[in-house]
Amino acid sequence: MMVYPRVSLYALMLACAGIPLYIHLPQFAATELGIGLGTLGVILLTIRLFDLVQDPLIGWAIDRWPHWQGGFAFAAAAGLAVGFPLLFGLQSGAFVAAKLIAVLMLLFSAYSLGMILLYGRSATLAKSPQASDLMTLASYRESGMLAGVVLASIAPSILVGLGSTDQGYHTFGLLLGVVALIAGVATRPIWTRPVVAGQKISLAALSQAGGVKLLILAVLNSLPVALTSTLFLFFVQDYLDLPTLAGPLLVLFFVSAGLSVPFWSLLARKIGAKPTLLIAMPLAIASFVGAAFLSAGDAFGFALICMASGAALGADMVLLPALFSIALTKAGLNAATAFGIWSFAGKLALALAAAIALPALELRGFAPASNNSPDALAALVAAYAILPCLLKTAAFGYAMTLPSESPS
Repeated sequence: MMVYPRVSLYALMLACAGIPLYIHLPQFAATELGIGLGTLGVILLTIRLFDLVQDPLIGWAIDRWPHWQGGFAFAAAAGLAVGFPLLFGLQSGAFVAAKLIAVLMLLFSAYSLGMILLYGRSATLAKSPQASDLMTLASYRESGMLAGVVLASIAPSILVGLGSTDQGYHTFGLLLGVVALIAGVATRPIWTRPVVAGQKISLAALSQAGGVKLLILAVLNSLPVALTSTLFLFFVQDYLDLPTLAGPLLVLFFVSAGLSVPFWSLLARKIGAKPTLLIAMPLAIASFVGAAFLSAGDAFGFALICMASGAALGADMVLLPALFSIALTKAGLNAATAFGIWSFAGKLALALAAAIALPALELRGFAPASNNSPDALAALVAAYAILPCLLKTAAFGYAMTLPSESPS
């Protein structure tokens, strides 16, 4: 059915937006705008505090005015289409931090609107609200997400190879704007489907449906990924000393995630979502442990780690939102409001990672693209590998307490 490919396209657009905000932004701000890592961490945390209020309100608005879903979808695409050329068109100078905050608020608002709408309308976009069809929708959605991630990861390097200046960032912003505009127009038919509405959400109802436990797991599970996403380019370029391989390794990571999605989806249908999650999570733990023992120039070892951790990410992406959506649908609850809370939970993890790790690294003397001391590089390894390992282990322990799911 044509709905699912269009869902993949809309997801691709959002993923193209997410990766620059979480992976390319720290390096762009530090090297092109001259903004320190500590300052950037504070900026991202401040915007997340804005999201604390905004994301649940977006979810509430989507549920409150379901007949506006087409307008919401296009507004999200338009915000991204305008925001990214503005973001990567910024130049260092007076008031650059204030300009960055203003553009990021536009981008994060548009990104939140699109993400909450896409995930909150799972029951509407799926062939039926049955668990198996929701899992199928999740597979298409996350495959689109991962395709967008790969596109956004390799685009700056390709653009530089084609002759773009300033590391390709300016042209990259224009490219992201065009992708958002095309996706916004091409996916409009899916937002004309009749909305599958639910009951008004409450904390008690969400808790009874198992949603609160899944939200807690989402935060715990997002923290290690948030740390590694924020620090990936620094680890590859400054610790492993493999600057030319940063792009290919990032692509390998996300391609591994994308290729793993059908496997995890099939396994979840056979043995259930919780057992599948408990198989995938130790894979991530092992990859964090392995990263801690790498040394400069170890491209092959880190490539293996990218493959393993990417495959583990594929499980997280397809299983956790699907589990949340299934729980909400079974309980007959309004999903968009709940996914507004879900969205904030994930972004809170990213903000905490940036707000804690970036200033801490700056205090230890780490500076991107510089001749860093052994102590500064050791701090980078601790933040990129050791701390995520501990956090993922805690998430694994919490996941074991979830109620068992029978295969759907």
